[in-house]
Amino acid sequence: MQKIESATNPKIKLAAGLAKRSQREKTGLFVAEGVRLAEMAAASDWDIAFALVTERAADENRVQSILARLEARETKIFLVPERVYAKASGTESPQGVLLVVRQKRWALDDLCGKHPCYVVLDRIQDPGNLGTILRTADAAGMDGVMLLKGTVDAFSPKVVRAAMGSLFHVPVVADVTEDAFLAFAEARGLKVFATALDATARPHFAASFRGASAIVFGNEGAGVSEQLLAHAERIYIPMYGGAESLNVAVSSAIVLYEVVRQRHALSD
Repeated sequence: MQKIESATNPKIKLAAGLAKRSQREKTGLFVAEGVRLAEMAAASDWDIAFALVTERAADENRVQSILARLEARETKIFLVPERVYAKASGTESPQGVLLVVRQKRWALDDLCGKHPCYVVLDRIQDPGNLGTILRTADAAGMDGVMLLKGTVDAFSPKVVRAAMGSLFHVPVVADVTEDAFLAFAEARGLKVFATALDATARPHFAASFRGASAIVFGNEGAGVSEQLLAHAERIYIPMYGGAESLNVAVSSAIVLYEVVRQRHALSD
């Protein structure tokens, strides 16, 4: 384990710079910070460029287990003072362990499944929403997530934290055009569903998700694009109180667990 004493060290500056999308795109790296995220990253098959850890954190049992796993992978580990770690950290209450991870880029052709169900996100803007949807898609056993052009970066620190490690479990294909998605859906025989609040939509629990499917969730304000709606079966979540709408992350959880109910609970 090597030591870094200066906040101007290139490794510290690199980790700090990954808060910016331009730097993540330039380097192909992102940050996984905190004990739980570090555990999940270390247990995954993703390539870890290096790790930063404070002396206080290195004394903790869980962190020691992480470091042992990283050492077994021959990952470079740097011990840093608290003040230096703070320069690299993107959190208000740092836990003292931070991994710089190489991004894994998926393509549409990488997605597979006998009777797959994919989540398609149309211009989702809020990092917390995207991270939560990724976590839900992982928990519900979805076969992949497609991020259409205009959707927030899946490797931004806020998305990574909100996803709670699910980024390492579920394939995420970014920067997909609407035309590319529709061509993929046709070629794979996918039934496309889209959430929409209009007279032609029917309740989500009235739709059948048992076959190969793709479910589109739209932008927080504008919803799903007209082009996608024209090629989709429209569904909505019934509401019986005074709320005008549901948050997109909440909506995704409700719909995806209807998929779970139909595909798993009803077959037990």
